[in-house]
Amino acid sequence: MKTIKGPALFLAQFAADEAPFNSWDSITAWAADCGYRGVQVPSWDARLIDLKLAASSKDYCDEITGKAAENGVEVTELSTHLQGQLVAVHPAYDAAFDGFADPSVRGNPKARQAWAVDQVKQAITASRHMGIRAHATFSGALAWPYVYPWPQRPAGLIETAFDELAARWRPLLDHADENGVDICYEIHPGEDLHDGVSFEMFLDRVAGHARCKMLYDPSHYVLQAMDYLDNIDIYHDRIGMFHVKDAELNPTGRQGVYGGYQPWIDRAGRFRSLGDGQVDFGAVFSKLTQYDFDGWAVVEWECAMKHPEDGAREGARFVSDHIIRVTERAFDDFADGGADEAANRAMLGL
Repeated sequence: MKTIKGPALFLAQFAADEAPFNSWDSITAWAADCGYRGVQVPSWDARLIDLKLAASSKDYCDEITGKAAENGVEVTELSTHLQGQLVAVHPAYDAAFDGFADPSVRGNPKARQAWAVDQVKQAITASRHMGIRAHATFSGALAWPYVYPWPQRPAGLIETAFDELAARWRPLLDHADENGVDICYEIHPGEDLHDGVSFEMFLDRVAGHARCKMLYDPSHYVLQAMDYLDNIDIYHDRIGMFHVKDAELNPTGRQGVYGGYQPWIDRAGRFRSLGDGQVDFGAVFSKLTQYDFDGWAVVEWECAMKHPEDGAREGARFVSDHIIRVTERAFDDFADGGADEAANRAMLGL
C-alpha cells in the first residue's frame, strides 16, 4: 500500500487581483502558510503561470517549480478545466462558454475549439517539463442538452455525440502518452463524462486508452445520488486524481437533484466546505489507500456559506487528519510463530 500525498490546494477559486492571491510567489507562500504541501495550478490564469512559455521552456518551468519549493509547496498538477470544456461545446452553450476563450477566437466556434485543443496540448507538454505525470481537465459536452430525454431522443444521437467527442480527444490522449502524462477527466454534471456509465462509453471509443483516467470528486456523486464508495471499487484502476470536496443532498417535497433553478444556497444539493457536508471521507481515504492510490489529495474549496480563506485553512487540517500513513507490517506480526514448507505440510497432515 502507498500513502496518499497531501494536503494540496486547487488555486482556481483563490487567484485574484489582490495580494496575496495575485502572484505566483505570494499565493504559494500563502498556501504553505495555510498548511498545504502542494498546489494544483489553473493553467488559464496568467497571474500565476504563462502557459505558452511553460510549454516551450523547461527553464521557465524550473523557475515556477523552484519558487514553489522555496515557499514550501510542490506543483501537483496543471489544470485545463476551462480549456477542456471548449474542446466540445454544444451550440446552445456557445455564448455562455465564449468567455473562457482568448478574445481572438470568441464568436468563432471552430477557431475556439482549435485554440482549446492547443491549450490542452501546451499544458500536457508543460506538465512533462515540470515532471508531473497527471493532468486535470473537463471533457466538454455535445450531448448534455439531451441528458433528460424529452422529447424522445432520436436513435443514434448519443452514439454520434460520443463518437465525435472521442475523435476530438484521441489525438490529445496520444500526445499525453508521448509525454508520459495521464489525462484525468473530472467526472462532473454538465460534462458528457458525468458518471461511470458515460465514462465507459467514452473509454470504449478511445479503445481503452491507457492515458484516459478519472479525476475522482465524491461531491459530484453525492449531488447525483450515486454510490461514491462503490465507484472507487469499480474504477480504482482508472482513478488518477482526487479532489477532496464535500457536498450535501437534502431533497424535499419541493425539489431534488435538479434544484428547481435555485441559487446554490437554496438548492437541495449544494457544495460545502470540508467536514460540513455528507461525504464519508474516512471511508473514501480508506478505499483509495486500499487500492494503492499514490496521487495527491487536492482540496477544491466550493461552499455557498463559508469564507474561502476559512475553508482553505480548515481544509488543510482536514486532509492531514484523513491521510492514512500506511503500515509497514501486519498488526498481528507479534503472534508470528515462524514456519517453513515442512511445518506447513505437517500442520495440514500431509
